[in-house]
Amino acid sequence: MTGLPSPTETFIEEAQEQIEGLEGQLLDLEKVASPETIDAVFRALHTIKGSGSMFGFVELAAFTHHFEDAFDRVRDGLVVIGPDLINLSLRARDHMQALLAEGLNGGAKALSESPEARHLLEELARLVEREGTTVPRPAANQGAATQDAGRARRWHIHFKPNPVSLRNGMRPDLLLAELEELGRLVTLNIDASDLPPLDALDPLTSYLGWNVVLDTSETRSAIDAVFIFADSADLTITEQPPPHETPLARQGPSATEPGPKVDVPAKSTRQPAPSDETIRVASGRLDAIVDQLGELVIAQARLESLSKTIGNGELDTLAEEMGRLVASLRDATLGIRMLPIETVFGKFRRVVRDLSADLGKDVLLVTDGGETEIDKNVIDRLTEPLVHLIRNSVDHGIEPTDQRLAAGKSRHGTVSLVAQRESGEVAIVISDDGGGLNLEAIRRKAIARGLLQEDADVPDAQLGNLIFAPGFSTSETVSKVSGRGVGMDAVKTAIEALRGKVEVVSNRGEGTRITLKLPVSMSIIDGLLVRIGSDIYVLPLSAIEECVDIATLDCSHDSGRTMVRIHDHLVPWLDLAEVFHGHGSGESDRRMVIVRADGLRLGIIVDEIIGQHQTVIKPFSPYHRTVEGLSGATILPDGAVALIIDVASLVRGGLASSRKAAA
Repeated sequence: MTGLPSPTETFIEEAQEQIEGLEGQLLDLEKVASPETIDAVFRALHTIKGSGSMFGFVELAAFTHHFEDAFDRVRDGLVVIGPDLINLSLRARDHMQALLAEGLNGGAKALSESPEARHLLEELARLVEREGTTVPRPAANQGAATQDAGRARRWHIHFKPNPVSLRNGMRPDLLLAELEELGRLVTLNIDASDLPPLDALDPLTSYLGWNVVLDTSETRSAIDAVFIFADSADLTITEQPPPHETPLARQGPSATEPGPKVDVPAKSTRQPAPSDETIRVASGRLDAIVDQLGELVIAQARLESLSKTIGNGELDTLAEEMGRLVASLRDATLGIRMLPIETVFGKFRRVVRDLSADLGKDVLLVTDGGETEIDKNVIDRLTEPLVHLIRNSVDHGIEPTDQRLAAGKSRHGTVSLVAQRESGEVAIVISDDGGGLNLEAIRRKAIARGLLQEDADVPDAQLGNLIFAPGFSTSETVSKVSGRGVGMDAVKTAIEALRGKVEVVSNRGEGTRITLKLPVSMSIIDGLLVRIGSDIYVLPLSAIEECVDIATLDCSHDSGRTMVRIHDHLVPWLDLAEVFHGHGSGESDRRMVIVRADGLRLGIIVDEIIGQHQTVIKPFSPYHRTVEGLSGATILPDGAVALIIDVASLVRGGLASSRKAAA
C-alpha cells in the first residue's frame, strides 16, 4: 500500500519523541531525584539503543549504550545526581538527537568521531568507572541494589515470548545477546515443545522458548532491564547457588531447610499492559481530511437549505440526519487535531535553564494551563514566537541578581507561561517580575527612528507596542541572545499570520506581561448568522451569551456612552450597521446579541438573527488580514460569502470608542 510510512520512518518518529521526553525527565531529576524518573530515563535509553541497532542507526545505538551504562550506575545508587550529571546528560541527549538527524544522510559516522563526541564519551566513561563510596539511591529498596552489586551470582532464566510478539517487532536474539553482555552464559537451551508440524507452522508466530543459566556480578535489576519491554512473555528469573557453593554454605549455621535459599521472588511473570492503542497518521493526511470535512459541511448546509425550499418530508428527515452525522464527524475530526499546549510549554524549561546559566541569572520558569487544547496547526507555528518572547523576558526583563536584591526583590526571577480559554480564543500570557519596559527609552528611540513626532502624546500601551516594530531595540549592545530588534517583529508577524493579536502591559519596576490571543481552531467553528441590511455576518457561537429584542431593553446614555440594562447591569452596545456601513440600517424591528470577550460584555445590534451555522473558516488574503473587527470569511449554502466577526477585537474597539465618547 503506497503512502504508508516505512518502519525506519516510524522508528525515527518514535525515537524523536523519546529523545524529546528525555529532556523533560532529566530536568525533573534536577529538581527531585525520584526512582520513577530514574527508571523512566533508563527505559528510554534502553529502547533507543535497541531500536537504533535494529534499524541500522549503529552510531546512535553505540553512543546510547555508554549513556545507558552511566544511568545503570545511577539506578544502582553508585552515582549521585547533581548539576554535573544533569549537564552531562543534557549534552549527551543533544548529541543523540544530532546522531538521529544525521543517521539517514550518512553524517552520523563523522559526527560520532567529532571532538565533542569523544569528549562526551570520555566523561561518560569516567562516570561509569568512578570508584568510591556508594551513594544512597532515593528508593525504598536501595539496600538490595547496593548489597547485590559486585558479587558474582548465578541465575536461571526461562524466557518464552508471547506468540504474537514477532509481529510487534520483538527480536529474541537481541535480548539473548544483551544477556551475554551482562556476564557469562553457562548454558543456553531452546525449548521447542510447542513447535507444530512444518505444514502447520506460521512464520509470524513465536513458538520457541529459552532456558539460560547466567553467571554475572550485575544486579537483578540489570537482568530485568533486558526484558523490560517483553510484555506478556512467560518470564521466570531464579537465583541458583554457584557451583563452588553448597546450599549449606550459603545459608550459614542453620541447615535444616532442604533446598537453597532464594533471595528473589521465585517467579516473575509479566502481565500484559493495559490496552491503549494508538495509530500514527501523517500530518498532511489529517489536514486533507479536515479540508474535505470543510467542503462536506458546506455541502450539508446546501442540502439543508434545499430541503427547506422543496418542502419534502423525506428530504427534510434526510437533511436533519445528515446534519447530525456531519456535526458528529466534525467534532471527532477536529478533536484529533486538538493538542494540549503543554507540548509547547515543556520545550522551554531547557531554554530558560540554559539561558539563565549563560547570562549568570537565577531564573525560574512557571507554567500553568498546559492542559488547554488548541489546534495542531496553531501549535506547530507557536514555538518560534514563544522562544523570542521568553528569551527577551530572561535577557531584558529579569534584572541581574545585585539589582534585584538592591530593589528588595528575591534573588531568583520568575518567568510565567499561562494558557486559558476565553470566548473562542486561547490567551497565552508571558509575564516576568523584572524591571518592566523603559517607556522613556522606547519613546526616545521611536522619535530617533521617525516613528513618533517629538510632541506626540502617545498612551503607554501604544508605546509598549512599539517593541514589535521591525528593527526596533533599545538595547545598547548586541549579544547572541538579543539586541538586533528582529525577534519581536517576528513574533508579531507569526501571531498575525495565525489570526491572533498581541498585547503588552508593563509597569516600571514590577515587570511586563505580554498576552497572545489566538483562535482555538483554524478550520471550523459553530457560528450564528446575522443580517445587517443585505449583508450576512457570522458571530462565533462560543462568544455569545444571549439574544434579546431591543424593544424590551432599557437603553440609556450614561455619561455620553450608549448603554443597555441587561439583568440589572449596564452593558455598552454597538450598532454593527454603523460600524461596517457607516450609517444606521433604518429598520425598526431589530435584535441585540450580547457577547463576551476578555471578561467584558458588549451588546451588538443587528437587523435579524437568522440561526446557527457550521462555519468553515476561509482566511483572508494578505491584503485584508489587517481589517479590524473581522477574522475571515465563509461560504453560505447559496454560494454567497459571509464575513466572520472577530468578537474580541470588536469588544476592545467598542469599549475604547465608548470611553472616548464619554471623555
